[in-house]
Amino acid sequence: MNTLWGIDLGGTKIECAVLDAADIKKVLIRRRIPTEADRGYEHILSQIEKLVGQVIEELGDKPEKIGFATPGTLDPVTQTMRGCNTVAMNGQPMKKDLEARLGVRCELANDANCFALAEALMGAGPAVAPDAQVIFGVILGTGVGGGVVINGKVWGGRQGIGGEWGHIFLDETGGPCYCGNTGCVEKVIAGPALQAWYEKLSGEKRSLAEIIERRNTDPHAAATIERLLDQFGKAISIITNLLDPDLIVLGGGVSNVDFLYTEGLERAQKHVFTPKPDILVVRNVLGDSAGVFGAALLFA
Repeated sequence: MNTLWGIDLGGTKIECAVLDAADIKKVLIRRRIPTEADRGYEHILSQIEKLVGQVIEELGDKPEKIGFATPGTLDPVTQTMRGCNTVAMNGQPMKKDLEARLGVRCELANDANCFALAEALMGAGPAVAPDAQVIFGVILGTGVGGGVVINGKVWGGRQGIGGEWGHIFLDETGGPCYCGNTGCVEKVIAGPALQAWYEKLSGEKRSLAEIIERRNTDPHAAATIERLLDQFGKAISIITNLLDPDLIVLGGGVSNVDFLYTEGLERAQKHVFTPKPDILVVRNVLGDSAGVFGAALLFA
């Protein structure tokens, strides 16, 4: 059986999906088990091994290679994990350890890269821009991330930081970021950053959905949404001026904000280095499935 295996390493669950290599939209099986990350790195590896064993037994087929969507990056120099919010993975030679345990070739890419790859090959890419060569995938939710896909392949870059849009400097008022810098995109337009900005203005805590709902009646909500639109536009223009991608796909909870695709896009056009900007920004197609599908497609 010619198959593509992918595993998404989430903070709370580990999911495996197997695709038909001859028809990547055909999902043969999907299974998940708890990560139980609080029990440590070795336990995470054991859970992965357990899940792979379950899928092999149920599918009646063994993988030759497995792609992994990870919550951080495999450093191409040290071959150890870094930047993982599942902190037990940080500093670990995860690719080497997985290959030793599973006995197959493994490929690791961060979750934003896998999101971008899945949308490029299975989702918004074929649906909206089937001839696209360069696609940029954006995760805009609790955190902010990005991934670059060129001619159907993830571009990780020399240092493994290709597409790290969330940690480009955007605005000083975003304040300190966990990465050590100040004013990163993530600290300005991620969901928690917008809620914190509203609270700073109003003295009240509200969800992003509530802030959006109050946009026309609450001056503090209006100011927060204005900040989102203005800074989103600047952030999208950075991608456009640098890469000029054929398509930008938005994912994550904040991607469900409808006016980003109209008012937000208009703000971006003001900062793009061409007289008549033509930026194609669309909502994702695959939703939460993108991570595990993208992991499988690392070997497509």
